[in-house]
Amino acid sequence: MIDRLLAPPASRNCLDLNELEALRTAPERMSTGLAEARRHADGVLADAFARRTDIRDLVQARAWVIEQLVLTAWQGTLGEHSGLELIAVGGFGRGELHPHSDADLLILCPDAAARPDAALEDFVRALWDADLHPGHGVRTVTECIEQAAADVGVATNLMESRLIDGDGGLFTQMREATDAPALWPADEFFAAKSLEQQQRHDQFEDTVYNLEPDIKNGPGGLRDIQMVAWVAQRHFGTSTLHGLVENDFLSEREHEDLVEARNRLWEIRWALHEISGRAEERLLFDYQRKLAATFGFDAPDDNSAVEAFMQRYYRTVMHVERLNEQMLQIFEEELLSGRRHLPSATIDENFHLRHGYLELIDEQAFVRQPDLLLRLFLVLADNPEIRGVRASTIRLIREHLYLIDAEFRSDPDNLALFLQLLRRECRVYAQLERMNRYGILAALIPAFARITGRMQFDLFHVYTVDQHILFVIRNLRRIATGRNAELFANAIEIFKRIERPEVLYLAALFHDIAKGRGGDHSELGADDARSFVNALEMPEADRDLVCWLVEDHLLMSMTAQRRDISDPAVVDEFARAVVDMRRLEHLFVLTVADIAATRPKLWNSWKDSLLRELFVATEAHFRAGPDEKHDKTELAGELCDEAGSMLAEGGFALDRVQACLACLPIEAIVRLDADQLAWSAAQVLGDGGVPRVACRNLEQKGITEVFVFADDFDGLFALTAREFDRMELNVLAARIATTADAHSWNLFQIMDANARALNHSDTARLQRALLEQLGQRNIRPLPGRPIPRRLRHFMRRCEISFAAASGMTRLEIATTDRPGLLSAIAESLLGAGIRLHDARIATFGQRVEDVFVISTRAGAALDEQARQRLEVELRQRLDP
Repeated sequence: MIDRLLAPPASRNCLDLNELEALRTAPERMSTGLAEARRHADGVLADAFARRTDIRDLVQARAWVIEQLVLTAWQGTLGEHSGLELIAVGGFGRGELHPHSDADLLILCPDAAARPDAALEDFVRALWDADLHPGHGVRTVTECIEQAAADVGVATNLMESRLIDGDGGLFTQMREATDAPALWPADEFFAAKSLEQQQRHDQFEDTVYNLEPDIKNGPGGLRDIQMVAWVAQRHFGTSTLHGLVENDFLSEREHEDLVEARNRLWEIRWALHEISGRAEERLLFDYQRKLAATFGFDAPDDNSAVEAFMQRYYRTVMHVERLNEQMLQIFEEELLSGRRHLPSATIDENFHLRHGYLELIDEQAFVRQPDLLLRLFLVLADNPEIRGVRASTIRLIREHLYLIDAEFRSDPDNLALFLQLLRRECRVYAQLERMNRYGILAALIPAFARITGRMQFDLFHVYTVDQHILFVIRNLRRIATGRNAELFANAIEIFKRIERPEVLYLAALFHDIAKGRGGDHSELGADDARSFVNALEMPEADRDLVCWLVEDHLLMSMTAQRRDISDPAVVDEFARAVVDMRRLEHLFVLTVADIAATRPKLWNSWKDSLLRELFVATEAHFRAGPDEKHDKTELAGELCDEAGSMLAEGGFALDRVQACLACLPIEAIVRLDADQLAWSAAQVLGDGGVPRVACRNLEQKGITEVFVFADDFDGLFALTAREFDRMELNVLAARIATTADAHSWNLFQIMDANARALNHSDTARLQRALLEQLGQRNIRPLPGRPIPRRLRHFMRRCEISFAAASGMTRLEIATTDRPGLLSAIAESLLGAGIRLHDARIATFGQRVEDVFVISTRAGAALDEQARQRLEVELRQRLDP
């Protein structure tokens, strides 16, 4: 009846059992003695882990050690005749514990009145004092039955229970009652556990692709493996995963893969507990580098080692997720009758529909006709009533991936099938995503296999490269079908000009395929794309367009976010790189889909407006022709005329308007559009003194514009930036100008911390604060603020570069984002005696890439000495 663990080989030298026996009669030494014994065992097991002892032996040894310590405390405090029974449950019940896992205990008592509370308190206190992390409950058999009936989680825990001390009568009653099919019939148990898993997955956005994944509870984690085991135990009465093989639910290969994945996750979890010093289940950035080193991932670049380690982790959990999905589908077919009302029919000579799911008719068909591995996805795309693929057919697909070899990949007929899928009217993304899950994409395009599960160690790219690529295609399909018009309205309109969307899908498939190889991933990806599309039956112009889009997929994003697109020279340079309207249209749509697939909420109205502005300016450039001159003086005159007309309509006298605008330098005027020029001039021409601060929300762009007009003085920008940082506002762009009559004319575009325009309350608060500070001119640095935990691991020496810019100097700073960054940069400019004329702020996850147009106080470009002095000021404030 008592079911205690046997001592595995790894437990040798962990405990002195004679010393533990002595502790049972020495209560005064119980806590300290147990703690010393635990620490000694921890050290022995840590050394065994460092020697790469089999992880299965280690988790069993840890459970055995904890069991001996728990029994020592139990027998030393409650004795042999307490009438209570001590039960191990959960991971302890399974005999699987990691360095800081809880020791889950159930104490059964005959009735509530019979609980020896004082002795139980001594027992639990001894365990806590020894740092054994006890999780315990004291219940009667009746209470166990009631709670198990009400909560499937309790029922699951009791399924794994072991009696470790006591006469066993209560334990037998409890197990017989809670194991009874009437309490949780197999079908109800499966349905409840499936719901429990889905709710657990929802906490992690239902994806394995989290930057700091939870190895125990996240999708594809250890809980998903246990889920399969629990359902099998309830349905078949088997206590091992191999029981699924014996009941024809798993193949031997799948069982080996599942056990191998579990062991790998166990190894990572063991190391995570050791490194963190607690029962940490999340692979936080704090630990990823140390974990990579623990498992031998060494590289000259820290990030590449972490990325390689995390890629192995993601591939492991992706495999678990797929096996879990397959097994649950088989269980659903076996246990639930909910599918039986769905249609069944023959589709063609190779496939039929069985209760709504696609099934291969002949299990040997893939061998005789390998192209069915691709045709299957065409059938799915053409028949929207099909709910999915039967688990047995998914297994056949995975077992026959070897058929997709070099000969298969070079067969024009097979490549034509893939191109046909990309040309389908609907369900393109769904099939590509399914092809990725089943391993087809990686087999068909070997380069894709290299980026499967590839994560970039930063806060900008929150998905693995393969998932990002598929999300780009998903966005393209949403744009193609007109969905999410609130996000993609401009892209939807431009997509209507696209004649052959497969060009975009192919470009998306290859645009990041060379990530992680070293070198320029765009150029390497273009080479991969060229090799692939050259074998496809498509026009040569389409092939060239695919390869150009891959090589230059970042061109529009970088130009719009980092360059001054109000400058005709910037537009001219971009237009020369793009060449024609067909390229521009495809690049615009691909860029929108790419940005929106990088991380949740990265795509917003502000980025949409930047891309749209660049698109419209380039389209106008193409219409005007290459001989069109772009003279800044002429452009400034046109802007002033348009703004003047708007102001005149608002009741301002023409002579006052002309005098006001004449004070602005031409370089400042051409950096504004007519609406900005008219609005800011209206604030200057209105009643009231100086300084003036005005705010307005631009709903279409989702931003707030802030206009500051004040007497010019050194430090004005530093003072303004300090207030923005103090209110945790994000500055997107700044237009800084000094008028002929020595006033500062500054226009800022900002968002709040949630990437939205400011609400009325915040706008009023900002205006008051700026007016007060401008009146006082008291430029005090912001107090230092702590670096958020997630950012600490990405703090690097900042990149600083200088370049000539139309008689001034262009300063580029790439560094880690942090609270107070813009204020620190502004203070550095002030400290070095530098004037700011223009700023472009771009944030990519944890990385900021800011561009500033600057000069000396006299308005000249910085010489080498001035550049060095400024770089010293910047590094003092920005470098870690």
